[in-house]
Amino acid sequence: QEIHFNALGVPLPAYNRGALFESETGRIYWVVAAGHSDSRSVTSTHLICSDDKGMSWKYLSEVARDENASFNETSIYETPRGELVAFMRTANLDDQACIARSTDGGKTFGPWQKMGFQGHPLNALRLPDKRVLLTYGYRHKPFGIRARILDPECNDFSSAPEIILRDDGGNTDIGYSWPVLLDKKHVLVTYYFNKDNGTRHIAGTILEIE
Repeated sequence: QEIHFNALGVPLPAYNRGALFESETGRIYWVVAAGHSDSRSVTSTHLICSDDKGMSWKYLSEVARDENASFNETSIYETPRGELVAFMRTANLDDQACIARSTDGGKTFGPWQKMGFQGHPLNALRLPDKRVLLTYGYRHKPFGIRARILDPECNDFSSAPEIILRDDGGNTDIGYSWPVLLDKKHVLVTYYFNKDNGTRHIAGTILEIE
């Protein structure tokens, strides 16, 4: 088991950089990462949950594991049907974005799948019409921030058109998008960015949703 520490040197029982999801019941889902005991360089993802607003957590299930590919920074999303969808960043897999799905409330996850595109890390936002705005950094030339709009159950991830929010990034040191609904038609997407390898900063793009 890996041991990670916070800024004060206190051990962390779990870690990740990705969006949690609070269901209508109040349960909070969080997908965290851990290193394999036989290979610290390869990480897998696991689902934990909290029923007391994050004061305590319990382990539910393994989300994705592979002997060679790593799964790490993950955002979890619950569809209107109640399925849990994990959008995962990978390593040693040609930067492919991956997805895993649970149909039993997180007790088990089906086999992970490549989503058919490259993205670092992903974040999912439910739109007013229940479609899902998926945003992510793109760390290949031209560097930038991209998005896709998925159906409510997130089944069309491989065929949904890609939207380029911007393609003027300075290098691979970009991403970590975070979308927020402003009103019924507009979303603010914030992200970590640089231009011409200059000063790193937080930038934003406002999208008008059709």
